[in-house]
Amino acid sequence: MEILPIAGLVAILAIVLAGPFLFRRIEQNLEAFLFACGVAALTIAGFASIPGVTTGWSPGIVWEALTTPVLIGRLFGIPVGIVQIVLAVGFLIYLGHRPLEMAIQRVVDTVPLGALAFLLVVALGLLSSIISAILASILLIEILCALPLPKEPKIRLAVVACFAIGLGAALTPLGEPLSTIAVSKLSGPPYNAGFDFLARLLGIYILPGILAFGLLAVCLVRCPDTQEGGPVFCRVERGTLGEVAIRAARVYLFIMALVFLGEGFKPLILGFVAGIPADGLFWVNMVSAVLDNATLTAAEIGPFLSPLQIRAALMGLLLSGGMLIPGNIPNIIAAGKLGITSREWGRVGVPIGLTAMAVSFVVIFFLGI
Repeated sequence: MEILPIAGLVAILAIVLAGPFLFRRIEQNLEAFLFACGVAALTIAGFASIPGVTTGWSPGIVWEALTTPVLIGRLFGIPVGIVQIVLAVGFLIYLGHRPLEMAIQRVVDTVPLGALAFLLVVALGLLSSIISAILASILLIEILCALPLPKEPKIRLAVVACFAIGLGAALTPLGEPLSTIAVSKLSGPPYNAGFDFLARLLGIYILPGILAFGLLAVCLVRCPDTQEGGPVFCRVERGTLGEVAIRAARVYLFIMALVFLGEGFKPLILGFVAGIPADGLFWVNMVSAVLDNATLTAAEIGPFLSPLQIRAALMGLLLSGGMLIPGNIPNIIAAGKLGITSREWGRVGVPIGLTAMAVSFVVIFFLGI
């Protein structure tokens, strides 16, 4: 394999991973940045010669990038994609923001705080696989803003809920870019991944994990520093139809960029990642705590990995993605809306994430579940 194309792809990978973390302007324009990097990676990959493997630009990869955001599978016989879900739910919130306000307020006023925390974490964790992690995190923030909690317990609850949302969103390709890209990369032989592929592969870990985060949320809101205050009135931000459309367009460009990146990094995946043992992939992916896990999925996941490697890589990405703010889209949304600093998030997220990873490592590699 030629040295220059590989060196170029390594340089692009370093830029992709470090750029959003080092430069705020890149973080604010992440979709366009990743798209440009994807185009560059795919172009460079065309100069890498791999026997029996097509690299670089082709009509097939362009078609895949155009269709993956909007046609990842079928639900009840209807073609679905994450972009349609973002548009539909965003439009529903636009139309029904006032009833949503009233419903949230009614729940906050009538359901005990511990039960509400459990239901909030578990329900949004499961719903995120259908309505997307983006919209689940928006609902999370609206409800958190209405809860009669001081700042510290509210931060803890937000972090735990984002862990659950990030996990649950991986059950279907509608949930988040990570799951969309993973299913797309594994849609051909030998896995022929369909709509329920990730649920069958990871559900045995994700569903108990969501329940565990729900129970943890109950403990956190019952800590001594949690004191219920006076009445809190819920306000759901309506936004505009233009904002709904822009959000969907950014998601489309984001996933399209990741398809290009994943195909562009194919020489690296074939040459290096496929040889890493499953337990190594699990811990190496702790880098997802500071870098977007969908980008890492695009770089790592491919049909050349074994089922155990895929399972370990994805679980490592999902669990570590909740540790710090840049690791996952729900974290970024929650931190921005609630004014949570990186230090405040890390103080809660890192211990929880490390504990969850240690438990998962034992379950996957020692218990063989």
